[in-house]
Amino acid sequence: MSPSHNPARLRNFIRSLAELLDSKPAESRILQEGGALLRQLIASDDWLPDACAQALPERYQQYLLHVDSAERFSIVSFVWGPGQATPIHDHTVWGLVGMLRGAEYAQAYKAGDDGCLRPDGAAVKLLPGMVEAVSPAVGDIHKVCNACPDQASVSIHVYGANIGAVRRSVYAEDGSSKPFISGYSNSQLPNIWDLSSELKNT
Repeated sequence: MSPSHNPARLRNFIRSLAELLDSKPAESRILQEGGALLRQLIASDDWLPDACAQALPERYQQYLLHVDSAERFSIVSFVWGPGQATPIHDHTVWGLVGMLRGAEYAQAYKAGDDGCLRPDGAAVKLLPGMVEAVSPAVGDIHKVCNACPDQASVSIHVYGANIGAVRRSVYAEDGSSKPFISGYSNSQLPNIWDLSSELKNT
């Protein structure tokens, strides 16, 4: 895993996204301009704390990196061990997924006239630097899996809410659903706001 040398990248992303949301933009603008900001963030791999990039054998991990004080958005790192995958699920809010390390497949699903869920097009393979959007407006139900058979993959997700506290659903292919609240894998946030060590070196 790459060491965390530059937490300023994440701070700058947080500030820029908050400024965008301050203008109360339409969701389409959030996805477009927020997606561009996320691409800038994931263009470098020197800022994610190692503690938020650890794969565990039992299941994929969702590490909280930041929640806006008004819970307008949250940022998480998803870490996928080899062979790990989500169930089919929704989000209920806008979201942006940026690939940082490794690769993942995202398969969208859509309900047919009979209520059953079927793949909606081919699975998208996300490689480092790529960003994908989800939301009820553009497509909100999908399944994600690690595309690398022998290594962990890490993606950075931004959602329009405190995603770990959002009531969402997982689905079976017959269209039946069960509610869930994801929570987070970590109990402490990374301290990206202590500027003292950086200021001492200037």
